Amino acid sequence: MLPVLALFSGRVGLSRVRRGFTLVELLVVIAIIGVLVGLLLPAVQAAREAARRSSCSNKLKQIGLAVHNFHDTKNALPGAMRCPWSTTNPGGSPPQVTGYNINIAILPYMEVVDVFTAAITPWAGMNPDGPWSWDAPLQSTPSNVVRTKVVPGYLCPSDSTLSNGYPTNQVNGWSATCYAANYMVFGQKWTTTYIGGNGKPDSNSLGDTGAITDGTSNTVAFAEKLATCSTRDGVNISGGGNLAFWPGGNWWWSAHDWGPTFGNGGQGSQGNNWNMRPQTGMSDQTTGNAPKCDRSRASSAHAAIQVLMLDGATRSVTGEIQDPIWQQVMTANDSGPNGTW
Repeated sequence: MLPVLALFSGRVGLSRVRRGFTLVELLVVIAIIGVLVGLLLPAVQAAREAARRSSCSNKLKQIGLAVHNFHDTKNALPGAMRCPWSTTNPGGSPPQVTGYNINIAILPYMEVVDVFTAAITPWAGMNPDGPWSWDAPLQSTPSNVVRTKVVPGYLCPSDSTLSNGYPTNQVNGWSATCYAANYMVFGQKWTTTYIGGNGKPDSNSLGDTGAITDGTSNTVAFAEKLATCSTRDGVNISGGGNLAFWPGGNWWWSAHDWGPTFGNGGQGSQGNNWNMRPQTGMSDQTTGNAPKCDRSRASSAHAAIQVLMLDGATRSVTGEIQDPIWQQVMTANDSGPNGTW
C-alpha cells in the first residue's frame, strides 16, 4: 500500500506544477501588444491634435470678441499699426507713445490691461524721435520691456515653430503670435502722422464695420500665421518671424518680415505673394527639408487653416482654395467672394 500511496502522492504533486510561458508565446503576446499600441496611437494623437486645434480656434474667437469690443467702444476697427500722434486716432486724446500695433490696441478687451497700459504710457528716458511702445518698461519679462512679454491668448499650441512663447529664432528677444490681422481690412486707410517732425503714413483700419461693403461674414479679419518664418518670395530673412508687438504698418520697411499681418496689398515691397492662398500643413521651419513658408501669406500647421471672419465666426479653409477667391475674401469692398470656399 505504501508504494501505491507514494506513487499517487507523486502524481498529485506533479499535477500542481505550473508551466511558464514559452519564448514563442511571449513573442506572440508582445506582437499583439505592439499591434494594439499601433492601432491606438494614431487615435490618441488625433485626439490631442483635435484638442490643440480647438484651443487655437477658441483663441481666434477671443480675438474676434476683443476686436468687436474695441469697435463698440471706439466706433472704429483697430488699426494694424498706429502712430497715435494723429488727430484721427479714435477714442479721445492720443497718448504720446507711438508704434503700437493692433495686438497692443485690443489687449484691454482681452483682460491684459497691464501690458496695454505699459505700452502707451510715456516713460523716463524714452526717445522723443521714436518712442516705440515695444521699448516701454515692463517688469517680470526677460528684458523688462513690452516686446518680451508673452501673451498666451496669442499662441496656438499646434505651432511647432514656437519656443516657450517665442519664435525659435527670437527666444527672449521678441514674443510671438500665431495669428495675423488682415492688412486689407485693418491697414488700408492711410493718414499722415508726425514722429520727430517727419510725416509718416499711419496704417489705420477702413473705419467702422459699415465700411465693409462685402459684409462682415464674407471678409476675413484674422488668420493663423506661423510664429517662425524666415523666407519671403523665396529669399531668406534673418530672424524672420511673426512678432506679437512689432509694427504691422505699410511704411515700416520690415513690417512684412516681422509684423503680425498678412495680405499687405503689395504696399512698399510687402511681398509679391500677398494675395496667394494660405499655406497649410506647415511644420518646423528650422529643418532643411521643411516646406518653406512665405512671410507675406497666412500659414498654419493644420491641414486646413483656421480663419476669423469679421463677424466673429471662425471657419476652416483648405490650402486648395483658389487664389482669386482668397483675395476676394481678404478684400472688404470688391463684391466678393465669387464662388464657394
